[in-house]
Formats: sequence, C-alpha cells, structure tokens
Amino acid sequence: MTCRVEFAPSGLSVTVNEGTTVLDAARLAGVDLDSTCGGRGLCGRCQIVPTNLNALTGWASTEEEYKGRRPILDGQRLGCAAQVCGNLKVEVPAASQVHKQVVRKSVDVGNIEIDPLVRLHYIELEKAELGSDLRGLAEQIAERLSKTYDVTMSRLATHVLPLIAPAAKQGDNTITVAVRHGHEVCAVYPGYIDQAFGIAVDVGSTTIAGHLVDLSTGEIRATNGVMNPQIRFGDDLMSRVSYVMMNPGGEVELTRSVRTALDEMVGTLVAEAGIDRDVVLDMTIVGNPIMHHVILGIDPTPLGQAPFLLATDSSVVTSAANLDIDARFCEVYLLPCIAGHVGADTAGAILAEGPHRSDALQLLVDVGTNAEIVFGNSAHVLAASSPTGPAFEGAQISAGMRATAGAIERVRIDRDTLEPRVKVIGSDLWSDDPGFDAETRSLEISGICGSGIIEVMGELYLSGLIDVDGTVRSDGPAKTSRIFAHGRTFSYRLFGDADEPAANINVTQDDVRAIQLAKAALRAGIDLLCEHAGKTDPNEIGSVRLAGAFGAHIDPLYAKVIGLVPDVPVAKVASVGNAAGAGAVRALVSASQRAEIEETVRRVNKIETATEPRFQDLFVNAMGFPHTTEPTPNLATETTLPVAQAKPEGAGDRQRTGRRRRPA
Repeated sequence: MTCRVEFAPSGLSVTVNEGTTVLDAARLAGVDLDSTCGGRGLCGRCQIVPTNLNALTGWASTEEEYKGRRPILDGQRLGCAAQVCGNLKVEVPAASQVHKQVVRKSVDVGNIEIDPLVRLHYIELEKAELGSDLRGLAEQIAERLSKTYDVTMSRLATHVLPLIAPAAKQGDNTITVAVRHGHEVCAVYPGYIDQAFGIAVDVGSTTIAGHLVDLSTGEIRATNGVMNPQIRFGDDLMSRVSYVMMNPGGEVELTRSVRTALDEMVGTLVAEAGIDRDVVLDMTIVGNPIMHHVILGIDPTPLGQAPFLLATDSSVVTSAANLDIDARFCEVYLLPCIAGHVGADTAGAILAEGPHRSDALQLLVDVGTNAEIVFGNSAHVLAASSPTGPAFEGAQISAGMRATAGAIERVRIDRDTLEPRVKVIGSDLWSDDPGFDAETRSLEISGICGSGIIEVMGELYLSGLIDVDGTVRSDGPAKTSRIFAHGRTFSYRLFGDADEPAANINVTQDDVRAIQLAKAALRAGIDLLCEHAGKTDPNEIGSVRLAGAFGAHIDPLYAKVIGLVPDVPVAKVASVGNAAGAGAVRALVSASQRAEIEETVRRVNKIETATEPRFQDLFVNAMGFPHTTEPTPNLATETTLPVAQAKPEGAGDRQRTGRRRRPA
C-alpha cells in the first residue's frame, strides 16, 4: 500500500510505501527537516506536527525512551520514529528546519536563513573482530555518510585521521563527525554530540568584540569585548603603521598582541558557555585593512602610504592554528576588503544593513577611529573612509574615557540658568534627581564617554556658549560661573564643585577643536560620496544609519546638531549597533551570505579621500556647528537653534594669540 505525504509550509509532497518514516519521506521529497543523529532518535531535531494522527503509527519505543536535549513537545512526533500508515499532512515547525530563520539580540543580524558551512553527523561503526573483513575506519565513515546522510566525502583532514580510532574506542564504536562544505570531514568526537559552535569577531582599532554562536540554531551563546592591546603601539592606525616603519620587526609585535587577544577571547567565550574549544569549528573575522593584514601576519606599511595597496582584497580562509588560536578543528574566514582604507569591517556592515538589497538610498556610517562610509542602493554603492581619529571614543579629550561604569553618557544644559545635568553609566537617574548622589556613590565619576562628548558639544552650542566656529565664548563668564578662563581660552565646568577644581570634569577649548576636526573629517567624507552620487540635497538621502560600538549610542538629534551627518529628517537617522559584527555573524551561520558579500564588494565604487581635491574644501566647510555653509532647515524644526550672537570684542584675538591684534 502506498501513502501520500504532504509537507507544510513547503508545499512539497511525495508518495511512499506504508511503514516509511516521516524523516525518510521528507528526504525523498526534498523537504527541509533536520536530523543530526541520522534517524536514531537521539537528537530530537526532526520533530513534526501531524494534522491527522490516524495516518501515523503509535508512539514507538524510540519516542517512549527518548532522553535527548530537546524535549518532544505536545502534539509533536519524532519524524525518525513515526511511520506513515495513511495519507498524511504534516507541518515542519521552524525549529525542525535545517535552514531555519533566525533573529538575534546581542547583535541585530535581521532575518536570515541558517546555512552553516559545518554540520554534525552521528555514525555507528562496525565492531571489529579478528578475521573479519572490515574496511578502514575512514572508508566506513565515507560509506555511512553516503548511505545515511547522502553526503559524499571527498576529503578527510589529515589531522583528524589519527583521532578516529581513539574516538571510536571511547564511544563504543559510535562517533560524531563534523563535515565542512558538505564534503570534508574536519573533526571527530566520541559518541553522540549535537552542538557545534562558531565565533564571529570584529577586530576594531580600539576594541575587539566576539560572539559565540550555536551553528545549528544561530543562537548567540556568549559575547565578549576587550580593548585592542595594540593601543600601546598607537591610538590610531597610522600611529601603529609608523611604529612598524620606525621599529624593524614591529609588525611581529602587532601580530602577536592581537592574536594573543583573540586566543584569550576564545577561552573567555567557551568558558562562559561551558563548552570545550574542540567544538568551536568555524570563525569569521572582520576588521579594517590594517587589522586584517596584521592578523594574517602581513606587513601593514604599504597601507600607510600611497597608493595604499592591499596584499589581497579577496576573502581569506585559514586554520585557527595558523593564527595562533587554540581551536584545533576550527577554520577561520576573513571577509574580503574593499580598498586600502575600506576593509572587511565595512564589508560586514554592508552585509548586515544591505544597502545593495534595496532601491532606497542608504547612508551607512561606521563611526570609529577610522570611519567608514557607504552610500548607495541596489543600483550603485560607493564607499570611502575618513581618518576621524580616536576623539569620538574619548582619546585626545581632556576628560575622555571608555564607556564604562561612572562615565558621563548623557548631558543637558538649561537654556536659562546654563546649569548642566548628566547621566552616568551605571545609573538611570539624572544628576538633579533625588537619590543620584546615593546611587552613584560607589561609582567613580571621572570622565565623559563618546556619546556624552557628542551631547555636551551639542548642548554647549544650543545654549549659546560656543559659536558656530567652535569658539568657547569669552563673554561666557559673565553669563555663568561654569565658564572660566583656561590659559588663553575658556572652558566649561560640566561636573564637580567649583571649590575643588582638581576633581572637576571640564570641557576645554582643545576638546571642542578635537571634536570639530574628527566630525569635519567624517562629514567631508559623507559629502564627498553624496557629490559623487549626485545627491547633494539631504532630503534625497533615504536613510542614515550610524553603526559601530560608538555609533550605537549616539543620539541622532545630537549627531545632527554638531553636523556629524547631513540635515536629513531626524526620523530617518538611526543607530544600528555593531553592524560589522552583525555581518560577521551572518557570514558565520550562512554560506550564501559569504557568497553574497564576495559578489557585492566587487561592485562597490571606491572613493579615495586622500586623493580627492574636493575633500579639503568640504572638510573646512564642515568645521562649523552644525555646518559652516550648509543650511539646516530640518534641524530648525526639530530643536531650538541658538540666535546668532556678535563676537565679543577681541574674543577671536584672545582665542588665537592671547593678545590684541595691532590695527592695520
């Protein structure tokens, strides 16, 4: 007797003999139904929802005795145990699909199809006896993979071969093998295991962020972030390149330091998840071109001088061992770079945010020590980088600090009294709220992090305490005691007691200038791409997305107030978090995502800001708050802009030289 089995949501169907398991029927129909154990009732991944129970045999002993990691849910059956005995309609729930959809929380990777490059397969080997005519273990593995999983083994990694016999002995002739790219056996484990992991890493100039991901589900099991130890060789990328140029062998030190940090991060992630390094089978890495080259042990000095030539702009695949990372079965995939100053981190951000997938224009800005800018849509994508320096992350700012407990992250200044109020990381209270002092007593409030720096600059401008050109006004002391002379310039006391100046947190004229230089470099790069695209009207820009660990915390309104981005309606400006890291996760869990980004980067039009004559003009114009030459009609409807004030007599002279200029 034959029976017809229909599967939802795929709509596929197949006619099978009575007694066929639902799992075998799904395989015959080409239905996406997961199974790591090969139908032995161990993994619980093949659960299905039958719509007519009478068309299935009753519960099998496999289901009655099942003790796997995933409990059999009410109304569901194991596809490997339930046998067809009539015409059947069956639903394959999302959790039972191999190519399931996933939405992550630690990094927003959006809806993608899980399609990892490494899969696990459980194998029962024949018991060897003296005189038996058994094939070798590797050949038995190839035969079982073919018969049970329809996998053709083309290669068994040489480092795995000596591990098979010990694993088989320990597992009582049962093993689990990991198959990479659908044909290469890359790891072996005793007995049955059903979890394999990968790690996605974003290696930034200042910080390194890593995510441990379950390759079968896309679930992020652990996240870790550390300072990039290369900072001791220089705050920014060019400083590190200069270190290599001035110190023969310096590139070896840079490589050793970042590889040590990566290995330590792997150890931290697996410890947090309670797993062993041996189950980490895949890793993706994104980073700017210099980080990309240094990780691979390539001399980065060609990237520090024209023509900024990459050793390779293609993706790179290597082993973890080759990068001094202790994960013996792990392969590492570095996403492709785009240009000498636009790296794999930008490729990751493009993959995550998808300007190339939409007809609408998108401006994607990864705000960091070296800011990357992408502008375009499915028809045309342009990319560039701007050397913003580390000011946005607190370096080169007198009271700047990392975004850690006790750092000022939000600032508001009363327009009438010019008194500030702040919020610090570690407390939900504003400084003028009752209980703020008590709640923050254990926190050492000693500086301002990036988001706080952006906001205090915006608030000082909106309060009329600094001019469009970024000058702290010399008539400020007449308006508020918080403005005070500081050498030949003026500063603003943001936090602390005037009677204890040593403990105060101040914003100095030099701080304002550092932010002006950083934001002008970034804005000039944006304006340059807009000019190349023929879209100089901000209202023609579809949306603005601020990415990066720092960009994730910028208030879009204040990004506009200081002129970091064009005068797009604020509703179209959004912080999207670590887009580069999200792209690394997408590439980790999906082979199709790797193919997509490799094809996409070949179509990106690279703009080199260092050789563009217009960049300097755009940079000078972008120095002002919000901008020296561009009007901001949208911003004027979103906040109250300050009324233009006359320059205090002699103010400009004092700011520059400290004495009056002699009349002509």
